[in-house]
Amino acid sequence: MMKGANVAVPAAAVRVELGWQSGAGVPDADASALLLAGAKVRSDDDFVFYNQAVHPSGAVRHEGKQQGATVVDALSVNLAQVEAQIETIVLAASADGGTFGQFHGLYIRVLDAATGTELARFDSTGATTETAFVLGELYRRQGAWKFRAVGQGYDSGLGGLATDFGISVDDEPTPPAPAQQYAPPVGQPPAPFPAPTPPHVPTAHPAPAPPFPATGHPHPGQPHVPAAPHPPAGQFGQPQPYAADQPASGQPQGAPVNLGKVSLTKEAPSVSLTKHGATGGVMRVNLNWTSMAATGRLFGKLRGKNIDLDLCCFYELVNGAIGSVRALDRRFGALYEPPFIHLDQDDRTGASITGENLSINLDYTQFFRRILVFASIYDGASDFRGVHATVTLHPVGSAPIEMTLDGCTDNSRDAVLAVLENVNGELVVRREGAFIRPPAGQPGGGVMEIARLYHWDFGFQAGRGK
Repeated sequence: MMKGANVAVPAAAVRVELGWQSGAGVPDADASALLLAGAKVRSDDDFVFYNQAVHPSGAVRHEGKQQGATVVDALSVNLAQVEAQIETIVLAASADGGTFGQFHGLYIRVLDAATGTELARFDSTGATTETAFVLGELYRRQGAWKFRAVGQGYDSGLGGLATDFGISVDDEPTPPAPAQQYAPPVGQPPAPFPAPTPPHVPTAHPAPAPPFPATGHPHPGQPHVPAAPHPPAGQFGQPQPYAADQPASGQPQGAPVNLGKVSLTKEAPSVSLTKHGATGGVMRVNLNWTSMAATGRLFGKLRGKNIDLDLCCFYELVNGAIGSVRALDRRFGALYEPPFIHLDQDDRTGASITGENLSINLDYTQFFRRILVFASIYDGASDFRGVHATVTLHPVGSAPIEMTLDGCTDNSRDAVLAVLENVNGELVVRREGAFIRPPAGQPGGGVMEIARLYHWDFGFQAGRGK
């Protein structure tokens, strides 16, 4: 399509993809949508982006990012569900850490959500110093929906663009809050974590969280406590919806929209969730991945096979109970009883736009001692070489926390992503980004090696099938 052109959108629901070519020196970018009644939003709830992922109507959702040779950030729009007052849905992009003059191959396209058929595509060219773009818009005409290619740039970033459409913005950056943390010596295995005394942590509910029965494997020095039985696969109770699935925006009433997000890197590896404002509710830990050697499809394709990458965790509670939440063990956990952690699905292909998700119930923070989040390749790739993974923590009421995992140079099939630790009542998350090689002669022993290195002292047995 040419700039200014329009085309009919004969679909009840669409997927909107913002894409660009990855490469050295290319910044990140984020897709967003503004729902307009006339020329302005009705309220801050009409802004859908990475910090406010679902419109209250449920009609528009920020689906998340897929990394690869082409990076894609996606929105889903159920046109049949859009409220009658909404006349236009503005589809925007914002650069993170650079300008759009540094991008190559920037485009927006609209797909029929049911069939995957491309309905419209606009390739944006000629950008220079712009830090935000309105790339297109979906709009109503005589009861039908159309798409228009816009290509209007802004030098004032996402904050300036959103403000122009009536959003009240808190555009202050969200720096990682300083936190006490444990850091193992360079080149040495992690030492055992200290056992803090867990003080009261405020929760989202007026009553304190109830006591819980001891479960899992006993910690050394603790009396044996029988593990709670795990129900068979498919019989787990459903957890409450994620914050991103709630109809409310997540913003306190009257507060401006927070555009901040936190990236954990080797230089700045940790943040205090407690000081970050994550003191309650269900925090989603999302894993998405792709292969840098992908062919045919963008997502999860390597050597003709789908990559089956599993999101897992080990946990230790303050009563000494330890265990795992892991699809291979058929242990999916629970949110409202120990371990207060739940794995939502086993995505065996990497093709799910939502990836895999662990939910951690922060209303029970005082019962956690430490949680180790890791990923394992089950099938479709021999090791982590060429695989790019993104882990995002979505706390309730505060900005998302992102970390990436790539650069593997050996035969590691397991990788430690992050450690969450209760340090004197303060829940701290630390990026690890460590690839774990299996012991010599034990090609499937990477997870047992993680347990050894991070001092999870139980008799671990690798699973044999899914």
